[in-house]
Amino acid sequence: MGLALKEAEIAAIEGEVPVGAYVFVDGEVVAKAHNEREKLCNPLAHAECTALARAAAAFGNWRLHRAVLVVTLEPCLMCMGALLAARVPLLIYGAHDPRAGAAGTLYDLTQDPRLNHSISVVRGVRREESSKLLREFFEGRRQ
Repeated sequence: MGLALKEAEIAAIEGEVPVGAYVFVDGEVVAKAHNEREKLCNPLAHAECTALARAAAAFGNWRLHRAVLVVTLEPCLMCMGALLAARVPLLIYGAHDPRAGAAGTLYDLTQDPRLNHSISVVRGVRREESSKLLREFFEGRRQ
């Protein structure tokens, strides 16, 4: 999570919502990303989606069935859809997202029996640090 937090700090410096993500396979980093929606003018450029796309490109396979995604903020519906499509077995996230969280807070797509894949989740890892980054970012934007 420490690496993802550093990636989130880069996003904040760039004026992006501070979310950072890393993809690991067998304990090795295979991809990293932070939010780049403003920079790329792309609503799909969430840290999770970008990191998953980079990991799939690195492997030459969209099936990331041995991957772990570590992200500073609970994924939204779009990002959870990407995790499910990529067959990621484990998600680790920091801050809960009461407005858009789709891994247990607002929705829970991780264990929905109607879907063809489930995801194990570790919630709240370094939650306070992740939340603080987000809180400070949005306080700064309001001033």
